Amino acid sequence: MVGSEVVLDVQDLTTQFNTQDGTVHAVNGVSFALHAGEFLGVVGESGSGKSVTMMSLLKLIPMPPGEIVNGTATFDGEDLLTLEADRLRDVRGGKIGFIFQDPMTSLNPVITVGKQLSEAVRRHTEASKKDALNRSIELLSTVGIPDPDQRVKNYPHEMSGGMRQRVMIAMALACNPEVIIADEPTTALDVTIQAQIIEEVRSLRENLGTAVVWITHDLAVVAGLADRVIVMYGGRIVEEAPVAALYSEPRHPYTHGLLRSLPRLDQKGQELYSIDGQPPNMLNEPVGCSFAPRCEYAFDRCLTEQPVLRGVGLRHAVACHWDLIDNVEVPLSETEVAL
Repeated sequence: MVGSEVVLDVQDLTTQFNTQDGTVHAVNGVSFALHAGEFLGVVGESGSGKSVTMMSLLKLIPMPPGEIVNGTATFDGEDLLTLEADRLRDVRGGKIGFIFQDPMTSLNPVITVGKQLSEAVRRHTEASKKDALNRSIELLSTVGIPDPDQRVKNYPHEMSGGMRQRVMIAMALACNPEVIIADEPTTALDVTIQAQIIEEVRSLRENLGTAVVWITHDLAVVAGLADRVIVMYGGRIVEEAPVAALYSEPRHPYTHGLLRSLPRLDQKGQELYSIDGQPPNMLNEPVGCSFAPRCEYAFDRCLTEQPVLRGVGLRHAVACHWDLIDNVEVPLSETEVAL
């Protein structure tokens, strides 16, 4: 159940990477709010800034070359971006859990999963070794791993990909966090295991009331999970809407293109739509809309002026100089509408 309380408020987050080739403008002024118990989907193609945005919040990006140059991220009355290292370590895992994309590189290969889970529990609570081990067994059972009292003795390589990902979910849940950020947690898994992991997360969210941020490029997954969706392109949010509104009335040409590229049962035999062109080179921050070179609706203003995120409906916002509904072009009002 989604509450009205905002548990995480991000404003104007800007992250860059200073490389030998120049400055990579990975995240450019991202703002969003996450409500208690909400399931927020974050979608976009590779390089759109999804993962860097969320990793920046907990300072999980390598610094250097990464640098958070602007913004705030308010959580429990504190700005995560200005916290001291010790205090931030208390928040990571304790209040905000993070599920990484590849469990094999995220788990230590020479330490049993039970010990790794116990370490997370003891880091954020006053549990004894025995209590931490019992909690680890309970966590493995919660995420659907059979024989958890035996599996705690396993090393990561003794488990399947699906089981390792379940261990990562268990680790993220170890201290009953208020927020879980999942970075494409099912990408490396086969479809059957993907469905099982998604069902586990859905069940845990409903039972524990944890707010979830699910980063993915798979719009089909988001359709069945999310309450609200953020669409990112070129390091910016280009559209934000409740999931039903996004799928029924996409307002940004990029979102519209993504949805048209999905296979549909009612359109058998039709060729799938593809968005022409390539994602922007983030070494060169665009003056206008970063999607303009690939957009069939672009006009002069798109090339010279960065569109702002403006309200176009109930909790629905779009960053575009045009409004796109059912393939009909309608100029947007010059007046920004507050969400």
